[in-house]
Amino acid sequence: MVEDATVDCHDEDKQVSGLYTMVVDNLAVPFQTQVLGVGVTVTDIDLTGSGRIVAFCCRGRFRQAISVLDLPLPTPPPEGAEWIEAYRHWAG
Repeated sequence: MVEDATVDCHDEDKQVSGLYTMVVDNLAVPFQTQVLGVGVTVTDIDLTGSGRIVAFCCRGRFRQAISVLDLPLPTPPPEGAEWIEAYRHWAG
C-alpha cells in the first residue's frame, strides 16, 4: 500500500503528502474512538505545515488535533483505516 501512495514521490515531504491523500480519500469519517479513556469523535484529517498527519478529535465543544500515529483505532476500525496503518508502517 505504501508503494501505491508514494510511487513518483522523490522525497519525504512528497511521500507524506501521498499517504495523506490516500488517508483522506479512503478513511470514513466521522467515527468514534477512545483517547485517554474518553470517547471522542474523529471529524477530520489534516496535514500540518510540519508534515504530520493529524486527526481532529471532538468531544462536546472541545476539539484537539492528535497525530494519527498516536490515534487509537476502534474495534472494528472504520473503513479505510488500513491507510492509517500504512502510514504508521512507513513512519516506522
